[in-house]
Amino acid sequence: MKSPYDIIRKPVLTERAGILAESKQGAQYVFQVAKNANKVEIAKAIETIYSVKVKSVNTVCVKGKTKRQGRFEGRTADWKKAFVILVPGQKIEIF
Repeated sequence: MKSPYDIIRKPVLTERAGILAESKQGAQYVFQVAKNANKVEIAKAIETIYSVKVKSVNTVCVKGKTKRQGRFEGRTADWKKAFVILVPGQKIEIF
């Protein structure tokens, strides 16, 4: 069994993520997660780490971008993003 800290890499702290966290419909939080993690594993990991109840999880696979440094070209890594919706009344204090 994987550790919850292996599944949840880090929270995504962007302006849009801040707006989602304060939405009226229910708190939505955005996390970078392991590429091979499924929604059930993500929900259990969030509940274990932050002691909250998860209502639902939506995931998106983000493609890496092409970057250049002078004449050399490379790519940033592909990664997986999870939008976690909590039960109304729950809150994660990091955000």
